[in-house]
Amino acid sequence: MTIKPTQGVDQRGAGTQRPVRRRTAAVAALGFLIVVAFQLSLMLGAPFGEAALGGANPGQLPGELRVVSGVSAAIWTFATLIVLARGGFAISPVPRGLSRWGTWVLVGYLAIGVLMNLASFSPWERFGWAPFTLVLFVLTLVLALGGFTRVPTASAAALR
Repeated sequence: MTIKPTQGVDQRGAGTQRPVRRRTAAVAALGFLIVVAFQLSLMLGAPFGEAALGGANPGQLPGELRVVSGVSAAIWTFATLIVLARGGFAISPVPRGLSRWGTWVLVGYLAIGVLMNLASFSPWERFGWAPFTLVLFVLTLVLALGGFTRVPTASAAALR
């Protein structure tokens, strides 16, 4: 009896799509971690207020907005875990179902973020964060539209 290579193996994301989806998730996660680092720097008092929250606070952010930056850093950390899970990375503890709808939530949130950055009076947000957010939007949309990537198990690898 011959076992066909497709028996018992989830072929969604097989072939060249799997590495592309994993790379897309990794690049999106890296982008989110850049946002986390920026938000943490604002929370700790870095003088980048002109590049955040509409640019109305040049220099260091006031205390209440530093708290907002800390909360934002936590949200973007969770976003990082969502896209890693969606890309099939086992290091993310986020369940599949949550990563599926969470990715779509991120798509919507990033779309709003692009529009808000473009409408900002801050040139840092219009010409820096808007294109950066647009790239994250596209990467996250690609992940949301794709199926799940399964990490191959020893038995699945033996069937190939």
